[in-house]
Amino acid sequence: MSVRIRLQRKGRKKQPFYHIVVADSRAPRDGRFIEKIGTYNPMTKPATIELDRDRAYEWLMKGAQPTDTARAILRFKGVLYKKHLMRGVQKGALTEEQAEKMLQEWIDAKEAKIAERRQKAAEETAAYHAKLAGKAPVITEKPAEEEAPAEEETPAEDAAEAAAEETSAETATEETPAENAEEAAAETTETPADAPAEEEQAEEATTEEPTSES
Repeated sequence: MSVRIRLQRKGRKKQPFYHIVVADSRAPRDGRFIEKIGTYNPMTKPATIELDRDRAYEWLMKGAQPTDTARAILRFKGVLYKKHLMRGVQKGALTEEQAEKMLQEWIDAKEAKIAERRQKAAEETAAYHAKLAGKAPVITEKPAEEEAPAEEETPAEDAAEAAAEETSAETATEETPAENAEEAAAETTETPADAPAEEEQAEEATTEEPTSES
């Protein structure tokens, strides 16, 4: 009978939860199994994996074949690394004490990384919920930097601005009389032109009056 280490799906729709089981390869996916050796929850961040390393190692040594996902889990939890170290012990490259020490150091480093990732995920989740609730994030205050004093205008700049204002005022006053003179000249030139026209109309009227009487 061939035995496999695989996942057995549990949980509700769109919320999967898996048992890590040792089962007959001919059994259906969610059917009967020989032994449950752990759980796997992919819905958490990071994913939560609970595994009996010793039992998983024993089944591997008995010839149980893990599926691809189960193999990734065994590698992540250090079961395959333990198998590698035990081969070194059998060949005489390591002692069993050295292998156990190396495995424990590897597990401790791995668990520290997982705890750090969980802490980071928890902080991100808390910040997200605080943002939805409308609470401002806590910001550590930094010492205020000294502001540079505003540049004061020098007397030379004040004098230059005053001179520019006086010049613009003088040009404005000079332009006004010139414009008035041009308008007056235009009026005087237009008036004589209108006078002869009025005289011609008067002469025509005098010439027309005798003809009407005759």
